[in-house]
Amino acid sequence: MDEALALIKSGDEIVAGFCGGEPMAILKQLHTIKDRVTDVTVWYSLGMGKYEFFTNPELKLHFTTNSWFHGFGAREAHSLGTVSFQPGHLHNAFTRKIEVKPPNVFIGTVTPMDQHGYVKTSLSVLYEKTFVEHADLVIMEVNPHLPNVGGDTELPIDLVDYFVEVDRPIPVLPTAEVQELDKIIGGYVASLVNDGDTIQLGIGGIPNAVALAFMDKKDLGVHTEMITSSMAALAEAGVITGSKKSLHRGKMIGTFALGNQKLYDFLDGNPSVQLLRGNYVNNPFVIAKNDNMVSINTALQVDLSGQVCSESIGLRTYSGSGGQNDTAEGAIHAKNGRSIIALYSTAKNGTISAIQPWLTPGAAVTLSRNNIDYIVTEYGIAPMKARTIKQRVENLIAIAHPDFRSELREMAFKHEIW
Repeated sequence: MDEALALIKSGDEIVAGFCGGEPMAILKQLHTIKDRVTDVTVWYSLGMGKYEFFTNPELKLHFTTNSWFHGFGAREAHSLGTVSFQPGHLHNAFTRKIEVKPPNVFIGTVTPMDQHGYVKTSLSVLYEKTFVEHADLVIMEVNPHLPNVGGDTELPIDLVDYFVEVDRPIPVLPTAEVQELDKIIGGYVASLVNDGDTIQLGIGGIPNAVALAFMDKKDLGVHTEMITSSMAALAEAGVITGSKKSLHRGKMIGTFALGNQKLYDFLDGNPSVQLLRGNYVNNPFVIAKNDNMVSINTALQVDLSGQVCSESIGLRTYSGSGGQNDTAEGAIHAKNGRSIIALYSTAKNGTISAIQPWLTPGAAVTLSRNNIDYIVTEYGIAPMKARTIKQRVENLIAIAHPDFRSELREMAFKHEIW
C-alpha cells in the first residue's frame, strides 16, 4: 500500500472507481500522504465510505474532492466545504471531463488475474475503462471477493501500473424495506408496464416495490444504468427473460451493479448479464433503440407544470442527476416508450407536499417537463404526455395529498398557472 501511495504526487488529479468499484483500502489511507502533497484533486462518486481526506477540513490545502453523484459521505461533507458537485448527464459527463482536463491517475478495484492475463472491473464499468485509457498512472486493488461479471469489464494487466492486494468484503446495499405506500405506488406503476417491455429502475424503496409489483409480468427486459437486487429476483423468478428485446436480446444490460449478496451471487459468471460503458448504455440514442422502453425513476419534488427535481433540496446538492434524464429522453424517443416518475405525495413526515406550484428556489431541474409521460404517487397516476399546463395542474393536484390540494389549487389560480 505505501509503495502505491508513494506514486501519487502534488497536483495529481485522481478518479476513484465508482460505487461497488470503489478502492476502499486505498482511499482509507490516502490522507497519510498529506505531509508531502498539496493540490491533489480526487473525483469520488456515489461513494460507499467516508474518508479522512474529505471529512477533515484541515486537509483542504492538500486534497480537493469533486463528485458527479453524492453518496452519503459526500452529502455529509458538503457542509464542510470539502466536496464540490459537478452537474452532468451520466452518458457524457466523463467524456466531457476528459475533453476539458483529463485526470492523470485512476484508482479502482478489480478481480484477480485470469489465465489469459486479464482482470475485471466487476461491479462497475461506468467510467473505469474510459479513465484508465487516458491515465498516466493506474493503481488497482485486487479483491478476490468480487464477482466475475460479463460484458466490457475485462482489462489487460499491462494497462495497470500497480496492484494492491486486499481481502475485504465488497460493499452491499441492504434491500430497502417496502412500506405500504411503496406497494400502492408500485401497483400504479405496474399498470403502466406491459409484458415484454424493457425496463430501467432506479434505487430505493419505491423501485423495489415496483419490482415486487412486476412479479406477474412476463418476458420483461432490462436496459438500465444500475443492476439491482430486485432485478436479480425478477430474473430468478422468470419474469425477466429479455426474449422480446429489440436490442441485446436475451441480455440484461447495465453499467454498474449494487445490492445484496444474492445479487452478487446472481451476477457471478452469469452470461445473461452484461455491464457496458456508461457512455453507451445511457446514450439516449442507444436507449431509444429499445422498443417498449420504460424509464422508471423517483424524485424529491415536482411542480405543477411537470418539472422534476431529483438531486437537490433547494440549493443544497443531495445526490445527482445520474442517468435520469438520459433514460427518460431515450424512453420517450423509443417506439411505444414511456417515461415515468414515481414519488411520495409528501415529505418531512407528511408536513409538506412533494408537489409544489413551483420548485423550491434554487432547486435543480433534473428532468425537463418535456421529457415526462406520467407522474405517480400513492394517490394515482397523472398523465403528462401531450397535456397542456392547465391539464397538468389538474392531473397533478388529483394525485397530491388531500391535505394540500386546496392550497395547490389556490396558488395555481393566484399565479395564473394554466
